[in-house]
Amino acid sequence: MADSLRALVSRLSPGDRLPSSRELIKEYRVGPATVARAIAALAAEGAVVTRPGSGTFAAERGRLRGEADGSGTDTDWQTVALTDRAVDTHLIADPLGPPPAGTITMDGGYVHRSLQPTRTLSAALARAARRPDAWDRAPAGGLMALRTVFARIVGGSVAAQDVLVTAGGQSALSIAFRAIAGPGSPVLVESPTYPRALAAARAAGLRPVPVPLDADGLRPDMLADAFAMTGARLLYCQPAFQNPTGTVLAPERRAQILDVARASGAFVLEDDFARHLGHGGAVPRPLVADDRDGTVVHVTSLTKPAAPSLRIGALVARGPVMERMRAVRLVDDFFVTRPLQEAALEVLSSPSWDRHVRSLGTELRERCAVLAAAITREIPGATLAGLPTGGLHLWVRLPPGVDDTVLTSAARQRGVAVSVGSRYFATEPPAAHLRVGFAATADHAELTEGARRLGVALADLGPKEGGPGGR
Repeated sequence: MADSLRALVSRLSPGDRLPSSRELIKEYRVGPATVARAIAALAAEGAVVTRPGSGTFAAERGRLRGEADGSGTDTDWQTVALTDRAVDTHLIADPLGPPPAGTITMDGGYVHRSLQPTRTLSAALARAARRPDAWDRAPAGGLMALRTVFARIVGGSVAAQDVLVTAGGQSALSIAFRAIAGPGSPVLVESPTYPRALAAARAAGLRPVPVPLDADGLRPDMLADAFAMTGARLLYCQPAFQNPTGTVLAPERRAQILDVARASGAFVLEDDFARHLGHGGAVPRPLVADDRDGTVVHVTSLTKPAAPSLRIGALVARGPVMERMRAVRLVDDFFVTRPLQEAALEVLSSPSWDRHVRSLGTELRERCAVLAAAITREIPGATLAGLPTGGLHLWVRLPPGVDDTVLTSAARQRGVAVSVGSRYFATEPPAAHLRVGFAATADHAELTEGARRLGVALADLGPKEGGPGGR
């Protein structure tokens, strides 16, 4: 049977369809198992390509196994097997690649090593590793003592049983998106918003729908319209020091947002990534602390204020949604590694943690002011979306006619890395922006020099290369 099919394939052109299995059974008077085994043999040889639901086709000639990717393995078959479940990373991957040595980093989302509590972290990890049960299996929901600390940080009536420890904030977002909404569902998001949240939502099969912001945060009137038009049952938002704009949801809007969500029978996924990134002033209470109906699912993390590798975060929720998220976590990875949980508990319980948060806030406030002044000086025509009172970034609207993608690339060539603004929009951006960070640089001098290089890059573009407005 296989020999007969080889002879048939030799007479076909690449891409031609072979007769169906039913036709082959009838023509060669064999059983379906024989046909299936013969086709499988030819597929293994690379002579044919099978496409479930479509049939079997003659493969491209003259190519041996292993020539597809140069690694000794032909993986073309995977294109069919993987169907349409691609994970879109274009919003979070750097198209320019790693920056060369000497580049001033103003596109990162973590604090510089000099701002990390490295001594406290090292001591905490050492103590955690010496515990007799350090390498035992941790509870699926997280260590009870750590859950209790997270509950205390959130406040309100939140209790330890309402907390699920996660491997950082990004893991928490991924769990929540998959647990709350089904594939194909809409999810409302602020516009602009955090690109990795957009990526996580899309990886879960959700469709992000933007809702505009203003200086006071998410607009409740627009939110109500969006819920009504889309039938969404989930809103993702960042009420405190929103990334990238730095806005804080106005006090009078907090209750309005929750009321709109309740009326729509929807959840609010509150990303509280900047809880420990205030610039010395008051940090607003989490929405979940005032939620009595289980509307809010709260996400928090220790990674941003501590260090990139302290991958410890938490989800806070009440009711069946928490059980759903626990189930997702159990299927994913059972539990977060115990030594890291023990180390996080040591850090949060240490008096040095509060001192670190206060000193970090002072340094972030000073860096923010230095960078804002430098951008105003070096980039005439740029507009800052206010001076944030927390967070790690400035949101800069570029002068008319400037293309943010072109400028980002030109800035990299000048030795400064910034984030292109279009990544932060779920749909078409209304204007060109940059997100410029002030936490990942070594010192104030680097901030000033980075702004200068950015201004030079913009001047080098000229009216033609800056964007369509200059043509």
